[in-house]
Amino acid sequence: MAERRRPTEGVDDARGPCREPGVRIATWNVNSLRMRLDQVLAWLGEERPEVLCLQETKVSDDLFPLQPIEALGYRAVFSGQKAYNGVAILSLLPLEDLRIGFDAMLPNDAEAGGLAEQKRVISALIEGVRVVNLYVPNGASLRSEKYAYKLEWLACLERALRALQAEGDPLVVVGDFNIALEARDLHAPERLTGGIMASEPERQALKQALGPDLTDVFRVFEPASGHWSWWDYRSGAWETGRGWRIDHIYLDDQLLDFATGCVIHQRLRGNPQPSDHTPVVVHLAWPPTEADQDEEADLF
Repeated sequence: MAERRRPTEGVDDARGPCREPGVRIATWNVNSLRMRLDQVLAWLGEERPEVLCLQETKVSDDLFPLQPIEALGYRAVFSGQKAYNGVAILSLLPLEDLRIGFDAMLPNDAEAGGLAEQKRVISALIEGVRVVNLYVPNGASLRSEKYAYKLEWLACLERALRALQAEGDPLVVVGDFNIALEARDLHAPERLTGGIMASEPERQALKQALGPDLTDVFRVFEPASGHWSWWDYRSGAWETGRGWRIDHIYLDDQLLDFATGCVIHQRLRGNPQPSDHTPVVVHLAWPPTEADQDEEADLF
């Protein structure tokens, strides 16, 4: 299996691991694709990840900017709505078995159809790996009905992930999770813990959905606090370093040993008119080589 190597500081420009052969899968909440299109295209042209999963695209499917994305060599699948939500997968590699919404994963689930009305879930098979791209609801506040919706949505996510795991394909789950799972994911945990995006019910619901077989790959390489992927637009959060880590990449046990780095490209938050999120990228030494397969066979 591929040796795990820690990327440079866990943030930005870890170009060593990200330039090795393999597959790089990125996640980025762009907070309006059409508004940030030039930034997305520039980053794709510079970094060339094999896969980029976008959230909060805020564009209906008929207005999705497909032409400039395809001009860079990327295929695109998407599920959007005007002004809110929206997810997309851009890939240099073939996209197979596209599934949009919880109802595509749970056709007999009574709640999945209603939860699929908000465009927050899209997945595809890429190089034999099931890539699931999520935009988890924010929840607004602990007393909001949107918070109850968030917990219901996470419960449905648990059922969807168990169904996908039962199919047996290697699984990567990425996106804007709108949850800081631990104190080290917050710039001020003593003040923020217990509030929205850091409450115990949210954290437990996400942990339950992930189960024991999905691992936060960033934490495999960078255990320390101080690494953020989101800075609120308000109150100078970017300028004062008051961020959260709420954009995650989870790998199942079939993929984890193939991860050679995971980085946050936080410099993009300093762009003019940036998204409030920055990309997170995992590098996988995938697909397996014959040597990898022989080594795995020797274990049995």
